[in-house]
Amino acid sequence: MDISTYFQALEPSPYETADEQKNIFGKKVSKNLKGGPFPEYANFDIAIIGVGEDRGSVRNDGCCDAPDRVREKLYALKTSTHNYRIVDLGNLIPGEEVRDTYSALTSIMVELLRQGVFVVILGGSQDLTYAQYVAYQKLEETVNIVAVDSRFDLGSTEEMLSSESYLGKIVLHEPNFLFNFSNIGYQTYFVGMDQVDLMDKLYFDSYRLGQVHKDIEEAEPIVRNADIVSFDISSIRQSDAPGNGNASPNGLYGEEACQIVRYAGMSDKLSSFGLYEINPLFDNHDQTAHLAGQMIWYLIDGYYHRKKDVPLKTKTGFTKFHVALENTTHEIAFYKSTKSERWWMEVPYPNAKSRYHRHHLVPCSYKDYETACNNELPERWWAAFQKLN
Repeated sequence: MDISTYFQALEPSPYETADEQKNIFGKKVSKNLKGGPFPEYANFDIAIIGVGEDRGSVRNDGCCDAPDRVREKLYALKTSTHNYRIVDLGNLIPGEEVRDTYSALTSIMVELLRQGVFVVILGGSQDLTYAQYVAYQKLEETVNIVAVDSRFDLGSTEEMLSSESYLGKIVLHEPNFLFNFSNIGYQTYFVGMDQVDLMDKLYFDSYRLGQVHKDIEEAEPIVRNADIVSFDISSIRQSDAPGNGNASPNGLYGEEACQIVRYAGMSDKLSSFGLYEINPLFDNHDQTAHLAGQMIWYLIDGYYHRKKDVPLKTKTGFTKFHVALENTTHEIAFYKSTKSERWWMEVPYPNAKSRYHRHHLVPCSYKDYETACNNELPERWWAAFQKLN
């Protein structure tokens, strides 16, 4: 498939061609530049795509201009010691209708995912997450989505697809290939208890902002279980990321955002990441673009620190623990990696549901193991069990 027709090539940046700047990130990235050939993307580990689409935004018109501002800050950062194999395919040309942009992004992602390329999307508005998801439906893969967001974005059944209703459209989409959805950083006064209760009834995971502040390491198993991560910049407090029309005084700290995306990059399962809702019109001295560039830097750093120690393919390199719970028929098998010291737990599932095979090993933490040892079912295990059985 020829995806080159979907893209607008990039202008060369003067600072990237300066001889004295030898160890900046921008020089390690192959780019689709004006006047040059379209890159052979299948030869790369990671592809960066700018999608300047904001017709689905709510109270944040102008986020279409974010991709190039984020690139400017990202490519000026210093490199690490990795053998980078990254390509920037340029900016997706917006469709005549917003649905045309969704369709184009889905087609591009299908091609890149088939080639085993990790996709990084610089948005644009968060409704583009819907196009991210549909790509996996085209590949007939059941997926887990993690959204880092102060809201759930469920919307209502009558609502048009937008940055505040994309999740509801994904949940109702037929055929449905969504296995699990998790939210990190929601704020109860933005979502209401009715939506919290709905998330519980759907056996979706939700991790409140206060929980993140208290123990950010408990967010790691959540993002380790994701195929898709969608990060709304408005989940970060306004003082750290003012560049958003919906910015709030409360939210994640910049350091927490960078830690979460590094966790995401380190996940062997994750195959696409979208950073959305950055709006240069509201930004103060490009502070949000600076933070976004650093977040992508940490995402890529995490990617090149992947351990390749998922127990789904092999159980060698893992210590197995059996925990039998009293007064129940359940016995939980836990696996601890001897390489990374990360934990998983095994959830039984019927053979008839073999499409869910790769979801029966659930990333967890040592706290989940301690919970089971205290004769309690870990919430993560129980939610997965309900969906698999």
